[in-house]
Amino acid sequence: MTRVLSALVLLPIVVGTVWFLPPVATLALALIAAALAFLEYASIAAALEARIPRTVSGGAVLAACAALGSGEIPLDLVLLSALIALGALAVGAGHPGPALLRDVAAAVLPILYIGLPLGALAAVRTLGGREALLLLMATIVISDSAQYYTGRALGRRPLAPAISPKKTVEGALGGLAIGTIAFVAGGRLIFPAAAMLLLALVGASIAAVGIVGDLFEVFVETQRGRQGLPRPHSGTRRWFWIASTAGCSPRPPTTGSSGILPG
Repeated sequence: MTRVLSALVLLPIVVGTVWFLPPVATLALALIAAALAFLEYASIAAALEARIPRTVSGGAVLAACAALGSGEIPLDLVLLSALIALGALAVGAGHPGPALLRDVAAAVLPILYIGLPLGALAAVRTLGGREALLLLMATIVISDSAQYYTGRALGRRPLAPAISPKKTVEGALGGLAIGTIAFVAGGRLIFPAAAMLLLALVGASIAAVGIVGDLFEVFVETQRGRQGLPRPHSGTRRWFWIASTAGCSPRPPTTGSSGILPG
């Protein structure tokens, strides 16, 4: 019920922003999601005793998201500047020892884990259009639902028992197959000139990335519980996972001569 209620609230916001508003609105929504996700991440890192300069690391997350999503800022400049700044702060903090590498890595990770995927999501909206972005997200949602129902009906072998004991190999295979079919069906309407094989390969890649992304998000949520932190709203976490996974997924084919989105 909680998941249904969160979907009723978040679905109109996400779909309405993507469909009715210009691409800059999708980028703004991605930046808001990145900021909220970074706060969640920083609380987990603090509970694990990792020292993160929140202002610099959080600013780098937003800058990376904006750079990739807008294409107006050189992404390599943002990443290199963030690495130099975080490294300098770690050295200047005066805490040499084994924890130094851990702290720097923990400060850099959210740039790659949060900023870049959500920025890529906004880039898909700009380069591929609203249809391409919604197809990406719909494929992940359909694949996730297929995993659940296929796993309940046919699941026997655990997929990753140490992370999510209820997920099964059969459920993952069902999600992979149905997610691929959903992408091919939608892709034939949105990208009629794209080859069927290309659509199938991209669809399977998106579904596979979604499965891995979901497991990683469950793992992160589990760490919160182990550290005694309040777990995020399951529906909100799931929508962040959908958004970030879509950003990490292969870009859908277009009707252009190259068959792949530019950039």
